[in-house]
Amino acid sequence: MPLILLQTLTAVTRAMTPLNILLVTKGHPFEKGPFFDLFDSLSINYTHVEQPLATEVLTPELTAEYDCLVFYDMPGIDFKAGGPHYRQPSPAFKANFLKLLEAGKGMVFLHHAIAGWPAWPEYGRIIGGRFRYTSTVINGKPVSDSGYRHHVTHTVRVVDDQHPVTQGLPEQFSMTDELYLFEVFEDEIEPLLSSDFAFTPDQFYSAAAVVQRGEMNSNKDWFPPNGSDRVGWVKRYRNSPICYLQGGDDPVAWSNQHYQQLLVNAIKWASADRARSDFAEN
Repeated sequence: MPLILLQTLTAVTRAMTPLNILLVTKGHPFEKGPFFDLFDSLSINYTHVEQPLATEVLTPELTAEYDCLVFYDMPGIDFKAGGPHYRQPSPAFKANFLKLLEAGKGMVFLHHAIAGWPAWPEYGRIIGGRFRYTSTVINGKPVSDSGYRHHVTHTVRVVDDQHPVTQGLPEQFSMTDELYLFEVFEDEIEPLLSSDFAFTPDQFYSAAAVVQRGEMNSNKDWFPPNGSDRVGWVKRYRNSPICYLQGGDDPVAWSNQHYQQLLVNAIKWASADRARSDFAEN
């Protein structure tokens, strides 16, 4: 068989084969039935693994068959009376995770996944931002805890309509979802989506007030800086394509057809072979 024909047939077969992803959850409550209904509807093959078992599975060898890793988890936090306890990931997990990034494994992080592994600063750099349940000190400077606001109806605006992750989306669309006021490393990301909501402290509630004092929906004596309106982005960390989507808190968000399109696009883009082609073209 001529080589060019063989290459064409291989490309067609690959295009017809559903993507195969590893979906990682646990660490934050969510409605499991509607969530897995969402992934069942996406015409992809997925294997589900929960934390903490995922820390043993996330190795180059055990994830070799997966095109992409999708994270809807929040590891490294134990919520206890008086406040959360933060755990360091094991040296073995860190080493394996960084090997995945060196190998170029595509990763998609959803919603609360941006709060994972708070005791490992590099994890936030991998994703492109950091949600903090409690305040901290970084390089001698105090950094506030992050904010949340449930059931916000807001307009999502497409910032980059040429990127594969935003294809098929209108210029703007409405979503009802939970939003975060948190730190975004804007100089390290390529923004794709923004929100028209006001990311100011008076519009959000303190995460620390909940986990340390049991006060829901409180922003009393809470003075963080204004947040970023970026609610979706991509970046590259080492050799891996990374996508973060802030949306996706509950069934209302998951049922939004534009969110579903966004999720499929993100998974396709981050999937190993296609993402490597994107980077090669750029």
